[in-house]
Amino acid sequence: MSRKIKLIWDFRGPASAKTAEHHEIHLKEYIAIEKLALNITGFEIQSEMQAIAFMVVTDENMIQVRDALKPHRGEIFSSQ
Repeated sequence: MSRKIKLIWDFRGPASAKTAEHHEIHLKEYIAIEKLALNITGFEIQSEMQAIAFMVVTDENMIQVRDALKPHRGEIFSSQ
């Protein structure tokens, strides 16, 4: 079974929550266009001044997505 990797984009400032929420829309569009196997995306508000948007990809797609979308960081995804 392939590893799942959570690619993360960080947003800071008073508009970070809205920006992360909007960025997730573009991540979903990318998944549909590229016909990626996984369709796991989301955004999380970390604090009043920080939020993240994320998408989960398989090991096989990680380099393609990383090079195209330039996430700020990544981590191994666990669905728990």
